[in-house]
Amino acid sequence: MKTLTKEMQAAITPAKALELLKEGNKRFVNNLKINRNLLQQANETSDGQHPFAVILSCIDSRTSAELIFDQGLGDIFSVRIAGNILNEDILGSMEFGCKVAGSKIIVVLGHTKCGAVKGACDHVEMGNLTALLTKIRPAVEDETATRENRNSNNPVFVENVSTINVKRTVRSIMERSPILKEMVESGQIGIVGGTHDITTGVVHFYPETMHPAL
Repeated sequence: MKTLTKEMQAAITPAKALELLKEGNKRFVNNLKINRNLLQQANETSDGQHPFAVILSCIDSRTSAELIFDQGLGDIFSVRIAGNILNEDILGSMEFGCKVAGSKIIVVLGHTKCGAVKGACDHVEMGNLTALLTKIRPAVEDETATRENRNSNNPVFVENVSTINVKRTVRSIMERSPILKEMVESGQIGIVGGTHDITTGVVHFYPETMHPAL
């Protein structure tokens, strides 16, 4: 697998970037990972990097974006934080990844059985984690389908909240970053939300979150 160059990156459209991620996830699920010389890629990217995607995912040990999308060194910017929440620093990182470094797509990736989401569902308060979980709380409040057992013991409620959290984050990126919003609207980059099933390995993308229509 060739290491991405600036020319290769420039030739990738937002739609192609999404397709590359989908193809990589299929390889991961089928245990058909591409054979890469990672040391060679380290050497080839030592003077510069040209990733085609920025992926915001959870810190969960089972959700490494490089692994579940079968990507190598220099292929993606991986932003990881509990609950795949958004803050000013993450937005700045995304702006760097796309506006400065040339990435073509932003993915907000949640996952099933997310501990941070469960914590928000249970109104957990603990040190600095309290402030982080408050960023997920709006998704808990937006979940109106569940009338009873609105806590982490209800797996349907947890997954509903997780999905809402992903979609809210996609919207927040567009609302809070004029730079990224303009790049999306002009077709320079794409943005999409999805969920990684930690049991099957499959990533499901939400078509209604795709901008532009990828």
